[in-house]
Amino acid sequence: MQSPDGDVFDCVLSHLQPAFDHPLLKGHKPLTKLLSVIYLFISLQDPPERPKSNETSGTEEIIAESFQQWHDSGGSCPEGTVPIRRTTEKDVLRANKLRRFGKKPIRHLRRDSSGNGHEVCNYHYQSHAVVFVNGEQYYGAKAKLNVWAPKVTDPYEFSLSQIWVISGSFENDLNTIEAGWQVSPELYGDSYPRFFTYWTTDAYQATGCYNLLCSGFVQTNNKIAIGAAISPRSSYRGRQFDIGLMVWKDPKHGHWWLEFGSGLLVGYWPAFLFSHLRSHASMVQFGGEIVNSRSTGAHTYTQMGSGHFAGEGFGKSSYFRNLQTVDWDNNLLPLNSMHLQADHPNCYDVRQGRNTVWGTYFYYGGPGRNIRCP
Repeated sequence: MQSPDGDVFDCVLSHLQPAFDHPLLKGHKPLTKLLSVIYLFISLQDPPERPKSNETSGTEEIIAESFQQWHDSGGSCPEGTVPIRRTTEKDVLRANKLRRFGKKPIRHLRRDSSGNGHEVCNYHYQSHAVVFVNGEQYYGAKAKLNVWAPKVTDPYEFSLSQIWVISGSFENDLNTIEAGWQVSPELYGDSYPRFFTYWTTDAYQATGCYNLLCSGFVQTNNKIAIGAAISPRSSYRGRQFDIGLMVWKDPKHGHWWLEFGSGLLVGYWPAFLFSHLRSHASMVQFGGEIVNSRSTGAHTYTQMGSGHFAGEGFGKSSYFRNLQTVDWDNNLLPLNSMHLQADHPNCYDVRQGRNTVWGTYFYYGGPGRNIRCP
């Protein structure tokens, strides 16, 4: 079916989706492979145990929930199938490097996930405005974030807002699970914010990819399309629209599950994909990231979030609210000992807060290049 924004979605039989082509399955003897596929398929049919929460989910009436634009073209795929955004020749040809299609830029990262965040040096340059927790064992994360359409000024740059679930060192064995919304002209060919997922087990070098562009993530939902445009979007001084996201490790099978919106299970990352994340995470991050290709020799004008600084507040700044992590006993807990990090605070910044309705929250973002961010 075709979405109003031009995307085409194919309804693919669940057992024929890319996840079942993973090399760890392909390399097995036929009987072992069959048992592995059966195990994944059983997990696909067996719903996970959702984390327990003691918080009441109050919200303000002026916030509504965003959903997906492709539903305007007919709703959902038949039972037993999953919607997969069709990759076109134009999508592939837009890639900066063909062998990196569907992957984030390679980063030379230093620091440990028990330390304080990202440090990057490469031909692409990332900037973050994030909140994170570390120093404990984490089994998931949950938040609501409002959706915007930030301006991305270079075809090889992107702007995203996401949750990171992290373990390992920031050298070569970094494991991450990521989900959120993203504007990426290179990947999608437009400027719409889109629901996305990502994973890696080697610090973005060879493993992992966006969405379903490689084997890995197992989709179980026939109504949610990963990579689809999100609509409606928030507007400056206008109505705010947000999405809910939760990633957590199912105590029954050990896989990492993803929930979108109001309790919709999207699918899961099988535990066997990971090394460090096979057991638990050592860091959880929430916030924004942009890529600056420095094509003009100066900082990019690419925006993060709403394109406005955190200090402008509700209706003007982008936010994450009701931040929680999941503990070893599958309980949702408010964040403790939170850290804030803005790599370039004159370009993009972050401010935290807490109240009875939003729990732990923060505003973040910025315009990119300005008089204080040359």
